[in-house]
Amino acid sequence: MLTLCWYRLRLLLTLFTIAALLWTSRATNLENLRVRHVLIPIVMEAEAKPFADHLGLEPLEGFFPPQTPFLAFSGVHHQTKVTVVTMGKDHVYGTGVDNAGTVPSALATFLALAKEHEGRGAIDLVLNAGTCGGFKRKGAGIGDVFLTTAVANHDRRIPIPGFDTYGVGKLETVDTTLMAEKLGYKTGICTTGNSLDHTPRDEEMMLQNDASVKDMEAAAIAYVASMNDVPYVGVKVVTDLVDGGVPTQDEFMQNLASAAESLQKALPRVLDYVCDETKHDEL
Repeated sequence: MLTLCWYRLRLLLTLFTIAALLWTSRATNLENLRVRHVLIPIVMEAEAKPFADHLGLEPLEGFFPPQTPFLAFSGVHHQTKVTVVTMGKDHVYGTGVDNAGTVPSALATFLALAKEHEGRGAIDLVLNAGTCGGFKRKGAGIGDVFLTTAVANHDRRIPIPGFDTYGVGKLETVDTTLMAEKLGYKTGICTTGNSLDHTPRDEEMMLQNDASVKDMEAAAIAYVASMNDVPYVGVKVVTDLVDGGVPTQDEFMQNLASAAESLQKALPRVLDYVCDETKHDEL
């Protein structure tokens, strides 16, 4: 009798564990998210402003602390609140260029999430958009749109047990498989570093990360989103091929305008899907 009871208890525990795992898996599907407020961090102002104008978003004065260069825009799209933040222009070093890299991206995203949590309504999804490098070996081409499946770092090298895993900092992102199929976009891992070019060691790390695309902010933004228990997904448009044999900076500048235009077409389609309450029917 005791043996039978123990067997039933183990069976119930096993079924409970399986159910919990299935629930967790379902919760990461984009189609299972009810998105009432989406935060969209975009590094380059030239990419963020046209998108904000397209949606009719209004500037949010005083949204960020006055000493920061970050900008915010807000409005409603299909009954979903949309907040776009961009990292603004550099004044610390006096260059006036866009604040690229992980530090401004992480800081702006953190401040935006904290601000919204305080009073304007909690964020349900962080949707990071921007241009990127792509890997020919993973099927990337100039102008291709990728939706992230995970993010990782390729330039945080800390060869000490435990710290090495922390340095890579791989995080899974929201499952966008169905959206990618419906919109005709590609999916893959985005690897992040603070340099536009890359060293041979970076190349090794990017290969280990199984990266399809490379940028300078996704892993940092996803880290902040994870810290705040907010789902994250990236939308990236390829400007250059990391393994294409052409100097990155030359190909980046050559294709930036066309890739930015491609982003302006892709991002509204992604946002429409995210905001569509009937997306649950895709499951």
